Amino acid sequence: MSHNNQKKIAVINDISGFGRCSITVALPIISHLGIQCCPIPTSIFSNHTAYPQYFFDDYTDKMQTYIDMWGKLGLKFDGIYTGFLGSEKQIEIVKQFIHEFKKDNALVIVDPIMADNGVRYETYTDAMCNEMRQLVNCADIITPNLTEAMILVDKPYNENITNKELMQVGKSLIDMGPKKVVITGVKRGSYLVNYIYQKNQEVKCCKTKRVGEERAGTGDVFSSIIAADAVNGKDIYASVKKASDFIKKAVIKTNALDIPLEDGIAFEEHLKYLR
Repeated sequence: MSHNNQKKIAVINDISGFGRCSITVALPIISHLGIQCCPIPTSIFSNHTAYPQYFFDDYTDKMQTYIDMWGKLGLKFDGIYTGFLGSEKQIEIVKQFIHEFKKDNALVIVDPIMADNGVRYETYTDAMCNEMRQLVNCADIITPNLTEAMILVDKPYNENITNKELMQVGKSLIDMGPKKVVITGVKRGSYLVNYIYQKNQEVKCCKTKRVGEERAGTGDVFSSIIAADAVNGKDIYASVKKASDFIKKAVIKTNALDIPLEDGIAFEEHLKYLR
């Protein structure tokens, strides 16, 4: 009997028990959209690092043994979706996983979580950024924010980047290997704009009115929807619009519940409407 009779996405990311991010977000969303979510934990957190204190357990040395068991089971995946990676070794393990498990029409979705608001995360060295560029080369779809996009193309961050300049960034990212690029959450006045690039196609934009302050985990919600929809064969623009609208409604509800920013968005309140 085969273990591969249902669509599956391997999700490589950390687990945060509290705070709504990473695998804790990906698992319910991907499952709700009709796909089995199979996590590969890179580390375990009691709660994510925006809180003043947290428990942390690095899973790097266990990842390969964990993955080897999947190989012995003969598992196949329709999608491989990567999130935050904490070291060069983890990125190398992920590249090897893609080499081993990307078969047939499996899609690779990379959320290159390295930075935000013009600032690179402390854990990300120049060497790790170079490793991430290699991982992006393996991807079918990538979902960087503006800061991450500029790091990937080795350009200085510019919050006021013009659409013409951004188009060149998108083209450079496509030239790195992905078939589809979504540069997420670019601030344009009172709007957030997601820019969608595909080779030899016009740039498409999805604009959403900003509601409230930035919250932890919204990028994970966004990329989880994109990953599941891609495996389900949905159009990328429709998927980006769906993810943007879903997050906006969830943020409005979250604000109404007076939930702290670091607790993320109360997407559970609207999950039943996600289709």
